[in-house]
Amino acid sequence: MKELVNVLLKKNYIYRSLKEIDKKTLGSRKKIDIYEGVDTNSYYAAIFVLVQKSRFLRKNAEALEQLLEQLKVVQDHNYKKKLLIYQMPLCGKAKEQMRQDGWVLINASV
Repeated sequence: MKELVNVLLKKNYIYRSLKEIDKKTLGSRKKIDIYEGVDTNSYYAAIFVLVQKSRFLRKNAEALEQLLEQLKVVQDHNYKKKLLIYQMPLCGKAKEQMRQDGWVLINASV
């Protein structure tokens, strides 16, 4: 959690509260950490932390979007911000698609 807060602070994202979401409630077995944060303006943010060795492809972006939709239903929130903190190579097409969908991409390995 401390590493996550440090990465967010480097990019000037400040959250009053961070809460980890259990993946089992979403029916997911993916190796991803999901957090729900409330910023200083009381807006909710969905924060996904993904670390993998293989490249993040366009199909992974679509799966992540579906996971976000399940999170909206389970938590009964409409998230103002969607953040992906990653440590892996990212496909250019996947990066472009996610930015068009409103995601904020943060490379944690830099």
